[in-house]
Amino acid sequence: MGQDVRSPRGPRCIALVGPFQSGKTTLLEAILARTGAIPKAGSVDAGTSHGDASPEARHHKMSVGLSAAFVNFMGDSYTFIDCPGSVEFAHDMRAALPAVDAAIVVCEADEKKLPQLQIILRELEDLKIPRFLFLNKIDKANKRIRDTLATLQPASRTPLVLRQIPIWNGDLIQGFVDLALERAFVYREHKPSEVIALEGGNLDREKEARFSMLEKLADHDDALMEQLLEDIQPPRDAVFDDLARELRDGLICPVLLGSAIRENGVMRLLKALRHEAPGIADTAKRLAAPAQKEALAYVFKTVHQLHGGKLSLVRLLSGHLDDGATLLSSSGESGRVSGILGVSGAHDTKRSSAEAGDTVALGKLDAIRTGDTLSAGKTAPAALIAVEPTPGVLSMSIAAADRKDDVKLGQALIRLNEEDPSLTMVQNPRTHDIVLWGQGEMHLRVAMERLKDRFGVNARSHPTAIGYQETIRKAISHQRGRHKKQSGGHGQFGDVVLDIKPMPRGSGFEFAEKVVGGAVPRNYIPAVEEGVVDALARGPLGFPVIDVHVTLTDGSYHSVDSSDLAFRTAARIGVSEALPQCQPVLLEPIHVVEIVCPTEATAKINAILSARRGQILSFDTRDGWSGWDCVRATMPEAEIGDLIVELRSATAGAGSFTRQFDRMAEVSGREADKIVAAHRDAA
Repeated sequence: MGQDVRSPRGPRCIALVGPFQSGKTTLLEAILARTGAIPKAGSVDAGTSHGDASPEARHHKMSVGLSAAFVNFMGDSYTFIDCPGSVEFAHDMRAALPAVDAAIVVCEADEKKLPQLQIILRELEDLKIPRFLFLNKIDKANKRIRDTLATLQPASRTPLVLRQIPIWNGDLIQGFVDLALERAFVYREHKPSEVIALEGGNLDREKEARFSMLEKLADHDDALMEQLLEDIQPPRDAVFDDLARELRDGLICPVLLGSAIRENGVMRLLKALRHEAPGIADTAKRLAAPAQKEALAYVFKTVHQLHGGKLSLVRLLSGHLDDGATLLSSSGESGRVSGILGVSGAHDTKRSSAEAGDTVALGKLDAIRTGDTLSAGKTAPAALIAVEPTPGVLSMSIAAADRKDDVKLGQALIRLNEEDPSLTMVQNPRTHDIVLWGQGEMHLRVAMERLKDRFGVNARSHPTAIGYQETIRKAISHQRGRHKKQSGGHGQFGDVVLDIKPMPRGSGFEFAEKVVGGAVPRNYIPAVEEGVVDALARGPLGFPVIDVHVTLTDGSYHSVDSSDLAFRTAARIGVSEALPQCQPVLLEPIHVVEIVCPTEATAKINAILSARRGQILSFDTRDGWSGWDCVRATMPEAEIGDLIVELRSATAGAGSFTRQFDRMAEVSGREADKIVAAHRDAA
């Protein structure tokens, strides 16, 4: 089994994922330093890390987008994809994961981060991506490793299999025992660990922990089970083969220990990757990629450089790709490669070609988008992956600070959306504002910073307008609207009589005419309807009027002075004068909100909903998620604006929600007065 299961051939791609501030970027720095890719590990806090090189990441001291880094280790090449831990930038991770051979889940023994860990592990499990768990910050551990593992296990649907146990020196961990290798190591800061004799209490603990590891492996290996029952020690190579096979098949999640900031445990992690992580052949099989000689690639990230143009980051799944090759995409577009680059942090290296397994950036594929499958064949390939962006949960209206930059702003927003499809733009049809939707406060803040720093657009923002409307409760008949103006030559004359009445909620607007005897010539009736629509655009409370029926019953005209404009104006005057007499009432949009949250936070969520005028519709456990709940409620749109901020605060960043418009509902009393007054002040 050996060579077929272990040590796959070809370049590999490994994702670094994990909860926010778990140490992923620091681990990448340690890997780069230990493999000689950089002379010394950089620091996130000092702004010297190889990854997170963007001004926004440096400023906020956090990953706000994925970064790639290339290393050679013991003759094998690896590209590490450092994915943001913040849920606000999770789309980068979701788009990149299908392309990787395996993932290293970086976490720590912090129960508060357990829900975030569960979300990430669920993504990996659903995509069937082999995964290691790297228990970071082990130098700060203060409880037994078994207790830590018991705390973490509920986050994983597959068994967490301990590969190493710590060596304690009083209250501090000074090294580890590798249970598969059966060797003991003492940590040395920023240096390779030192092998020591495995003896005494450490030997006893190793035997017990190794047997526990083998028992879990034996659940999927009958031969190993027989050996354990007969008290026969299995060959070491067979144990490594089992670890590799069960990792590849998603049957286990091996757990390794270390401290990224001290570079402890890094070499053993790399050796586990080298011998046990699958390669490109397994990844192509997992993606059901067709077997073909021509190049086949998946686009997992789009980047617009300040001066270098557009880059498409791809994983080559099969074949050989030369610079200048023409590629067809699953979306029906085509493009000619203008430059192949090896990417490592902020540094690019020109290449003439790429082979299966390589992770590279392709230049000037202007029509290609993130998520596309590319082929050098003669026919467009079928899409291998569909990565749907998460709907936005926080919005703001934006405009160019200088009106002459409106076009520039539009172009910059298109590029931002190409880089990050979870950042979306819509135009408010009533206010004509551009509304920018994102995944949270930091997501939108970084978007504004990128507009300025990378695209040179100064934009201003303000809260998104709520979709208030108004309607009427009372009907009015024989409302006259008259427009007469004489100013030399032809004058203006229009005269209409209207009946206005309310309609059931959700009916919209209806117009009818019952004119007899030609009181209003038929060619002017469309202009009357236009005038009615004009008046309904802004009612007496200051908002669009809906659910109204208007009937033209009578009027008069002048053979010379009447015109479309005169009758349109007369109708607008008639409706505007009638509406204040029809008992206008304010309407606000109500949405159905579905919140998912860890069970321990559900009581807080219910309190938040009540404080925001929410009405709970149902409460249930989240389907397929242990320790999670799902709460459905109706809530006014005005109360949803910053809901995600409070929701994430109450759930340690793990809670989320979706919403869908339900109906318009009346607002009365002091609340309505406050809304109308605020609207008038703003106007």
